[in-house]
Amino acid sequence: MDVDLKDARWRKSSFSGGGGACVEVADGFPGVMPVRDSKDPDGPALLFPASAWQSFVAAVRVGDFGAV
Repeated sequence: MDVDLKDARWRKSSFSGGGGACVEVADGFPGVMPVRDSKDPDGPALLFPASAWQSFVAAVRVGDFGAV
């Protein structure tokens, strides 16, 4: 899949600490969720199907991965 991310507006969770181990996401891309490492903003981004990203976030919220 070819998605142009040059105008993406990246954001981090408000729960992110200052430790630098964060990911950023960019909303506004129908059907996919771009995700990148906040320490490497010019590096590659991963594209996840939107439904998979929603399932991942829901699992994190209910603690399926333990304390993260």
